[in-house]
Amino acid sequence: METSSSSVHREPWNKGKIVGQKAPFKLKDIWALRVRLQLEGRVRELALFNLGIDSKLRGCDLVALKVRDVCHGDQMSTRAIVMQHKTLRPVQFEITAGTREALQIWIKQAALKSDDFLFPSRLHESPHLGTRQYARILGHWVDELGLDRADYGTHSMRRTKATLIYRRTKNLRAVQLLLGHAKLESTVRYLGIEVDDALEISEQTEI
Repeated sequence: METSSSSVHREPWNKGKIVGQKAPFKLKDIWALRVRLQLEGRVRELALFNLGIDSKLRGCDLVALKVRDVCHGDQMSTRAIVMQHKTLRPVQFEITAGTREALQIWIKQAALKSDDFLFPSRLHESPHLGTRQYARILGHWVDELGLDRADYGTHSMRRTKATLIYRRTKNLRAVQLLLGHAKLESTVRYLGIEVDDALEISEQTEI
């Protein structure tokens, strides 16, 4: 007897895995990985890492970017705006000088055109890098940094710059806009700032 495709049980990708809020990368980790990727000539990974940090995009939005989203002709954009798949809300982000340089080198090396996906997949069934592929690449980065994979995930990339900006400015509204959250409460939960602030106050209190 044949089994219909609709009745086939598929286990969720995260079954048996620890899921939850992932830690942002620290500045020393960011620079350590950047230097490693540069020295080893891992051009695609450097472009992916830098843009992931700058854009603060969810993995599904990052991997679906096209060349035209970050580049106009031969000119790299200093800012980009993307429609988020999850919320259908536009979000804008800055593309820093280092990221622009890494992207320009990658686009030239891969001979990408304006309508091409920025990070094409090396698998035939996918036109661009998939979220699972992105997660595997990030897992290797975490290993290379000597960190625990259980503590980090693709959302670590999304949280890193947002967390740094909040710690420097304490401007929740700005971080909300940068992350594209509809509600401020979502940003508070996402950053876990109530816990961080409580610890910071505790550390500054002498007994």
